[in-house]
Amino acid sequence: MKLHIQNNFITELPADPDESNMPRQVQQACYSYVLPKKPSNPSLIHASNEVAKAIGLSQEDILSPDFLNVFSGSTVYPETKPFALCYAGHQFGNWAGQLGDGRAINLTEVVHNNKTYTLQLKGAGPTPYSRTADGFAVLRSSIREHLCAEAMHYLGVPTTRSLSLMLSGDQVLRDVLYNGNPAYEKGAIVCRVAPSFIRFGSFELFSSRKEYVNLKLLADFTIKHHFPHIQGEGVGKYLDFFHEVSQTTLNMIVHWQRVGFVHGVMNTDNMSIHGITIDYGPYGWLEDFNSNWTPNTTDRQHKRYRFGNQPEIALWNLYQLANALYPLIQDAKPLETILDAFSLDYEKEYLNMMQNKLGFQIKKETDAILIESLTQLLELVETDMTIFFRNLGNVTEADNATTAFNTIKDAFYNEKDLNETILKDWHEWFDNYKIRINEEILSDSERKEQMNKVNPKYVLRNYMAQLCIEDADKGNYLLLNELFEMLKNPYDEQLNFQKWFAKRPDWARDKVGCSMLSCSS
Repeated sequence: MKLHIQNNFITELPADPDESNMPRQVQQACYSYVLPKKPSNPSLIHASNEVAKAIGLSQEDILSPDFLNVFSGSTVYPETKPFALCYAGHQFGNWAGQLGDGRAINLTEVVHNNKTYTLQLKGAGPTPYSRTADGFAVLRSSIREHLCAEAMHYLGVPTTRSLSLMLSGDQVLRDVLYNGNPAYEKGAIVCRVAPSFIRFGSFELFSSRKEYVNLKLLADFTIKHHFPHIQGEGVGKYLDFFHEVSQTTLNMIVHWQRVGFVHGVMNTDNMSIHGITIDYGPYGWLEDFNSNWTPNTTDRQHKRYRFGNQPEIALWNLYQLANALYPLIQDAKPLETILDAFSLDYEKEYLNMMQNKLGFQIKKETDAILIESLTQLLELVETDMTIFFRNLGNVTEADNATTAFNTIKDAFYNEKDLNETILKDWHEWFDNYKIRINEEILSDSERKEQMNKVNPKYVLRNYMAQLCIEDADKGNYLLLNELFEMLKNPYDEQLNFQKWFAKRPDWARDKVGCSMLSCSS
């Protein structure tokens, strides 16, 4: 197994001089050197051939002892020095100070086909940033991360990738519900892959401590290696960087809203400067269209990270990044200009995305009203978001309101909830929708084809992941393989997987792992 190693991060940025692996406050450093803890009996459960290929590895490599050893943390790849990142962050809107990689260890950077990737093990043991935790991860959360990162990629959502999922052979103690009933679970390790794991919180750390030399070092490093097209100098360079981060973050959020993904824990330390989805914890996909839903039990009371609030939280987080970068810019006005543009740009991009979901190629000013009335209708009774939008593509220009309504009615969880008023509103909406699609130039089949490219048929519903976890816990990985293959082509009909194009079953409505999840993993 041959990787093309690059060590830019640890070569060019300041290291923690203390190499002891004890929880502590780390000063004047971007990272701490730390070795993964050797697992007792590692075994490979699953690997992504596509991710392996991207970093220069073959199918043969995946099956090699070297692969098992390096990506389980058993051995350190030659000429590399693993490290954990130091960063801070706002958690649930409150300043938390130093956080850092508490259970993530960056193995190295690799280069393949002129692209740079950072390889990171999640669940490979404690670091100086683990605080009171053990630095390990369990099988259930690792399966959710491995499947979701890859599912998001195939949906076209910017994301970190997942190379491999391993069992460590060790038991890990976890209290799933935070209710004082801890139990042992199987330990697991995921290898995450991204251009880098630099976060908003990486800049917040140095700014909050007034370590402006290191703040500038990190910003210059990030621009040089990850935004090389930014050629300006001085203040302009940092503004260009901030502007690009705000744009890619906006793009990511539009994709989340398009597919009904809820991150669940959008703290500033969980926001990547690459505008990619990072840190898959208590995430979930909307089952019924509900802008107030959050998958995170910790967020149940205030619902800060609910589906409908994700754009506002992204902007709030960008404000924190702007504050962190301010010492390099010394002028609030240009930062505010970029931030002020975010909401207007988001509204425009959101409208365009929804027009595409509805099959509108010709854009009309009145579309915003039609879209708003639809989202209000979808919230009145439980309506499966994925099924509704996918089946909407089957509505034809010739359909009357009743026929069109019958085309999507499988999306309702309980048809008895549809009283006369709601039914009347739906029929009125479909009357307007019919008028609107008759103004388009595409044929019914062409419109359906376009809609099917943005409205997935298959998403990783929490109950599906939970079934997979329960099987895997017994050593059965057939469902894991099945879901992984299905999620590679989420927009295709895939009739052999038709059983997964279904509403959440009743048994999963309130089941642990299927409705809401804790951050415990």
